[in-house]
Amino acid sequence: MSKCNYAIKCRIYPNDSQIVMIEKTFGCVRKIWNLMLNDRNNIYKKDKTIYKPRPAMYKDEYPYLKEVDSLALTNAQLNLEKAFNDFYKDLNKPKSERKGLPKFKSKKKSRRSYTTNMVNENIILTDKYLKLPKIGKIKIKLHRSYNNNHLLKSVTVSKNAKGDYYASLLFEYEDNISLIPKDKINTVIGLDYKSDGLYIDSEGHKADMPHFYKKSQKKLSKAQRKLSKKIGNKKNEEKSNNFYKQLKKVNAIHVKIANQRKDFLHKLSNEITNHYELICTEDLNMKALSNKGFKNGKATLDNSYGMFIDFLEYKQERKGHHLIKVDKFFPSSQLCSDCGHKDSKMKDLSLRTYECPHCGKVIDRDLNAAINIKNEGLRLLYS
Repeated sequence: MSKCNYAIKCRIYPNDSQIVMIEKTFGCVRKIWNLMLNDRNNIYKKDKTIYKPRPAMYKDEYPYLKEVDSLALTNAQLNLEKAFNDFYKDLNKPKSERKGLPKFKSKKKSRRSYTTNMVNENIILTDKYLKLPKIGKIKIKLHRSYNNNHLLKSVTVSKNAKGDYYASLLFEYEDNISLIPKDKINTVIGLDYKSDGLYIDSEGHKADMPHFYKKSQKKLSKAQRKLSKKIGNKKNEEKSNNFYKQLKKVNAIHVKIANQRKDFLHKLSNEITNHYELICTEDLNMKALSNKGFKNGKATLDNSYGMFIDFLEYKQERKGHHLIKVDKFFPSSQLCSDCGHKDSKMKDLSLRTYECPHCGKVIDRDLNAAINIKNEGLRLLYS
């Protein structure tokens, strides 16, 4: 029996006074992050020692920090500590895969969110409202059911670019699901990434990913052109009400594209994990693949293959299934899926058909790679 977590993200509808308090909390969390980061950096430059400040140290100098939920400020401290720890852990990794040092948060660009924890029943959740510290009862729309026996651990309140507010409810529960033994695995599939359609699997099926960004690009471009003509678009120019109205329309298009993409990926990943006990895929660096040097950055980002793999990974884990990531340097496109002969000329991406000079097999390049990924995943599992 092990403890597991899952989260439900729901829309909340705060009233005007609650919006003021939520926005104030966003600002205080951002402020305390910047204060602690600044002091930590300055002391390290001066004495070469690691200083770990606490939110309580700043409340006398900045009294407004006392007005918001203290747990939100504490979580900002924990997040800063985690960011530094992640940076130190990645020092031995290649430079392209490292996480950078924590940066200062901007009011304009940083994500607006804060997290509070369940302490002494300070958070109450019902079918109609969510009660939060310092905020009170907020109307909530629970689109998914949850088990009343599961423990509510924390709530993260956030605001998207469109201006809508959400609450991510984190639950903890005890799970007795165990991994399927290796010798009991019956269904296996290999996935090879395709920039023009998400993936092709080892059985020859293609995902046929709807390119949501591409479909909305004309509408988005029109909205952005209108925004560029509003007063306030130029640097250091005071922004007009019309600018903010048009900006909200642009953001609404971006939010819709993101929601469409997530909905598709969730449904597809759920379908795959229901049918296959072992999924084999490549361990790709999607950030590097989206680099403009490959000339397919938009298609790569529109696919969100990295997000898709994350969905597959946690859903496989919940169901007791396996997911194997094959090394990104494994030559899946160069090996014959029948005889294993390696043909180095297949490094040329313009060659779309694999013709084995050893056994004469002729097969689609991507299908051949998917089969090789499946075989390599099986080898890694049983090695």
